[in-house]
Amino acid sequence: MRASAAVVMALMLALTGCSTQELAANDPPTTSAELPIPPGASFGVQPVEGTDAQSCDATTSLRPLSPMPDPGQMPRGSTMARIAARGRLVVGTDIGSNPLSFRNPISGDIEGFDIAVAHWISDAIFGDVRVEYRILSAGDRVEALRGGDVDVVLKSLSITCERRQSIDFSAPYYVASQRILVYRNSGIETVAGLAHKSVCATRNSTAVSRIQNRVPSAQMVSTNTWADCLVLMQQGQVDAVVGDAPILSGIAAQDPWVRIVGDPIGTEYYGVGIPQGENDMVRFVNGVLEQRRADGSWQRAYDQWLSVLGPSSPPAVSYRD
Repeated sequence: MRASAAVVMALMLALTGCSTQELAANDPPTTSAELPIPPGASFGVQPVEGTDAQSCDATTSLRPLSPMPDPGQMPRGSTMARIAARGRLVVGTDIGSNPLSFRNPISGDIEGFDIAVAHWISDAIFGDVRVEYRILSAGDRVEALRGGDVDVVLKSLSITCERRQSIDFSAPYYVASQRILVYRNSGIETVAGLAHKSVCATRNSTAVSRIQNRVPSAQMVSTNTWADCLVLMQQGQVDAVVGDAPILSGIAAQDPWVRIVGDPIGTEYYGVGIPQGENDMVRFVNGVLEQRRADGSWQRAYDQWLSVLGPSSPPAVSYRD
């Protein structure tokens, strides 16, 4: 929804003398005909088991392939050779997570920081960009890999022990903090301010269990997309959105009435999702990431897409054989 919609909503609330918090509720509003709920939105999300602590060494990955093959010269019988023979890299992503992955409204191209990483992998296999995108919701990312629908997933996919049980990951290519997005007059400044409030996150987001653990009285609402969370907040149906800082910065760019508040409530390590058992592909992607850190490509991509978040550098990585 465009920022103008938020302005209209604010004017309506001003005329009625109500605030967004007064209109917000833990359950869907009874006037659903006037305030339509995005498809797939769920109010009163059941508690999700999980804690901030990881039960495994989640971010340690396989040592990079060495020496790295030249583009067009993938090892015979490897996962990369199969992809090369097909003629394109199939990447699971989305087009609604500006500035990580989104469709440029002018050019129509899919762009963003995650997309830059996809281009690096394609270039290492083919010598140029040959990518087919499969648009996925947050809840579809793991299943798309398990079902063989995509070669890799690049969609703000956090590395967790739970996900490692069914898919593999590259080494981390970005570290994101989780934050809170609210309206400027909400009165919410910290995670403690979410007590007894309705809070939105996308389905299967790690933010859901994190908020449930830290603020048990918060009423979680899940949606298919982050844009749907913004719609619900603009309509006064939720009080806050919780998610990764890059995604929240993209949402905030759409609505001048919202802001990111509070200290980080968690840290997420993004990895390239890879089907389980494809160890050669894990090592290959890790080699690509090493090359791009060394030649400055990572920093240039960060400066282009994520500099609004402040200075940063590539994450530290650890490997196992």
